[in-house]
Amino acid sequence: MTRLRAFPFVLCVLAAAAGCSRKTESASAAPQAQKQPVEVTSVVRRDLAETLTVVGSIAANESAALRAEIAGQVREVFFDEGQRVTKGQVLLKIDDSELRAQFAQAESRFKLAELSLARNQGLLETKTVSQADFDRANAEFSTATAELSLLRVRLAKTEIKAPFDGVVGGRSISPGDYVTPASVIAQIDDLSRLKIDFQIPERFIGKIKQGTSFTLRSRTLDASARVQGEVYFVSSVIDRATRASEVKGLLVEPPAGLKPGMFANVEIVLDVRKDALTVPEGSILASVRGAQLIAVKDSGSDKIAEFIPVELGLRARGFVEIVSSKTPLDEQQSIVAAGVGSLILFPGAKLDPKPLKAEIKKAE
Repeated sequence: MTRLRAFPFVLCVLAAAAGCSRKTESASAAPQAQKQPVEVTSVVRRDLAETLTVVGSIAANESAALRAEIAGQVREVFFDEGQRVTKGQVLLKIDDSELRAQFAQAESRFKLAELSLARNQGLLETKTVSQADFDRANAEFSTATAELSLLRVRLAKTEIKAPFDGVVGGRSISPGDYVTPASVIAQIDDLSRLKIDFQIPERFIGKIKQGTSFTLRSRTLDASARVQGEVYFVSSVIDRATRASEVKGLLVEPPAGLKPGMFANVEIVLDVRKDALTVPEGSILASVRGAQLIAVKDSGSDKIAEFIPVELGLRARGFVEIVSSKTPLDEQQSIVAAGVGSLILFPGAKLDPKPLKAEIKKAE
């Protein structure tokens, strides 16, 4: 009986010894577990460009709706839809038979008035006619001249001519139709160069001026295609409804894939900072005390976290400019590069630094 009672006591002693062994192993592993794995990168100097991307609408260099200046029946159409035409080319003829008859009458009156004036001029020199008769003949001649000039102008308006070199669009008029000044015959566009119209928010308008360059991208073009352009007009007023200003630019050598009326993305370089001290955006810790960086400092054989307050400047393509810092930052200073808002870090925390992943660097 004595041996049976002693056996449970031996089991308890062995169990207690095993528990103490596990606690000792856990305690020895605790300091190693306190090191926080972090991805780090270096503070680097680089050129930063502040860019603005807006949506614009492409337009032709010149565009006009062809209309007749006088009413009448269309006698003949001299262009095909989609045809390239030159400035001054006759595109449409309106019936002018009535005007030509009126012109013939006016021309006869003009010749008679011209003869009468010449006759009265000679008689006035010999004192055969009065000054009043001569003045009347002179007035009739002036009236006939003006009437003849008016009919010439009206006859010229029966021919609709191209106002500039361009491409004629679809027509809505056929021979035999009756047109008025309100009738749109066709649209003509000058495609020798293209323009783009876009809006710039008021807070950026001070950085846009004539000559500012921009880059255009369109879904109709290859993804890598970039079309260069230059601003030629900046509106002097701000639209109260949109708080933006109208800006227009010319495209340099636009590809054939761009057409008037298309939308495109316009990227404008507003400012360039040379040799700026920069860090990845993911390394910025936003707190109630302001923006901070977590620097990796040496403490004996360990690496620890040091929180450094910073002031931020320009942001561009995943990087942030460091304008100033209470603790001087050296180029190549190692900092925690990613996930600073989700890591459990505090000043003096031990770190296990690892290089920033290549794919993250590429994205930045």
